[in-house]
Amino acid sequence: MALADMLAAVPPGSVEDALVRRVDFGRLPRHVAIIMDGNGRWAATRHLPRVEGHRAGTEAVRASVETSARLGISVLTLYAFSVENWKRPDSEIAALMGLLKHYLRRELKLLLKNNIRFRVIGQRERLSPEIRDELAATEQRTAGNTGMIFNIALSYGGRAEIVDAARRAIREGVDPESLDESTFGSLLYTAGQPDPDLLIRTSGEMRVSNFLLWQIAYAEIWVTDALWPDFRASHLLEAIIDYQKRDRRYGAIQSDAMAAGKR
Repeated sequence: MALADMLAAVPPGSVEDALVRRVDFGRLPRHVAIIMDGNGRWAATRHLPRVEGHRAGTEAVRASVETSARLGISVLTLYAFSVENWKRPDSEIAALMGLLKHYLRRELKLLLKNNIRFRVIGQRERLSPEIRDELAATEQRTAGNTGMIFNIALSYGGRAEIVDAARRAIREGVDPESLDESTFGSLLYTAGQPDPDLLIRTSGEMRVSNFLLWQIAYAEIWVTDALWPDFRASHLLEAIIDYQKRDRRYGAIQSDAMAAGKR
């Protein structure tokens, strides 16, 4: 069904059409996480204000969400605004929040149509009441959807998440002797979700930028030079095809059967 959905959504004979036919729909990553980077550089190369880069980036968000849902990805997490981003000028932060509010109102129909459940991860208490209300409303409207989970990381930091989880463990009286990785994972923002199998970063930067530090322990990493506003379905498909070529051993020694098959 996913193959048919994808082929119906791309132009016949296009690059995307060729890429879709190379995807193994039986070996899709369950969770794809994306560090969206390059909005400022995209705007600078066009002699535009930074906010125009952020505005153009919303089209890449739409392409990523729609393509992931059609492919049958279980979870998509986009890194939209980090705890470090609070250091940016107030005018840029205000513009970003305005774009976020506009995106939520514009894309709600798309989320509902594609059976997507919207969730927010991060320190939302630092966001304005108006933005928190918009986020909560979208979460509530999509709470009954049973398809892909779309996490948006806002006011998010990987280290902050781990600290928050530790504080929660203390508040809830978790016995330190019984605290294992599974229990700790249940205290994170992404509790109940599979860890990312594939981490994508745009703009060619080779760092994880404090994103999902606990969860990406065994994620495969794929980096593209494309700036975020230029990221489209073809890039996501390329990342998934590359991911499917990799031998994921999680630190284990390759089995004799696998080794024999590669001789």
